[in-house]
Amino acid sequence: MDTQDLVVMGYVSGVFGIRGWLRVHADTEFDDSLFDYPVWWLGRNGEWREYRLEEGAAQNKGITAKLEGVDDRDVAFGLRGCQVAVPRAQLPAPADGEYYWNDLIGLAVFNRAGESLGQVESLFETGASAVIVVRDTDTKHLIPFVGVYVLDVDLPGKRLTVDWERDY
Repeated sequence: MDTQDLVVMGYVSGVFGIRGWLRVHADTEFDDSLFDYPVWWLGRNGEWREYRLEEGAAQNKGITAKLEGVDDRDVAFGLRGCQVAVPRAQLPAPADGEYYWNDLIGLAVFNRAGESLGQVESLFETGASAVIVVRDTDTKHLIPFVGVYVLDVDLPGKRLTVDWERDY
């Protein structure tokens, strides 16, 4: 498996119980959609390892999962902070105007005047909309990922055009 083809879908936020269950924060439209993938890749700092999903459960604040080979709290605790990813080939193609967050990370961001605002560093959900975090060397912009502000997403050109000023 080429780990360059992995798409991060969430992260291990903690442990659940004493039998190796993990608490997982899913960056998916529906938390439990991660259960659609029988194999998860967990990693940090570019080091990835494959795990088979044994069981999963939806909870009030995210999901819990039991992975093959993770049989006690100590092993589970060691996975805290790991990203959870699946191979891109297993994901459905996004609909027109929809994007996997992973594909937006690293895009150069320019405003309508052609001024560089930096690069997309990350995204997060607020409930009202997703927000892109754009970082330049000395500035950070938090831009709602909605049509009124995000004018064009050019994935092949690795460019995002926004209606946002440098001094916002």
